Amino acid sequence: MNIELKPEHEQFIQAQIASGKFTNADEVIDVAFHLLDKLNSEYVQWVEETRQKVDVAIAEIERGEVLDGETVVMQILEKFQKAREA
Repeated sequence: MNIELKPEHEQFIQAQIASGKFTNADEVIDVAFHLLDKLNSEYVQWVEETRQKVDVAIAEIERGEVLDGETVVMQILEKFQKAREA
């Protein structure tokens, strides 16, 4: 497979080699692919965890385990007031 890089990408790769962190372009590209794979994996995990949290929240709402916004804000303000007094 032949890939044509944009000039700024070529410059980036050359700068990485010049820094001494890498000895050739293949090493730079290998690390880039590794990091992209890791980023994608972490994103998929985050999406799954978020979906689970949403499912839990929906179940709580269906059971009536909710507070209205005004009550939550008042509880937070009370905590701030107590912290200020302490």
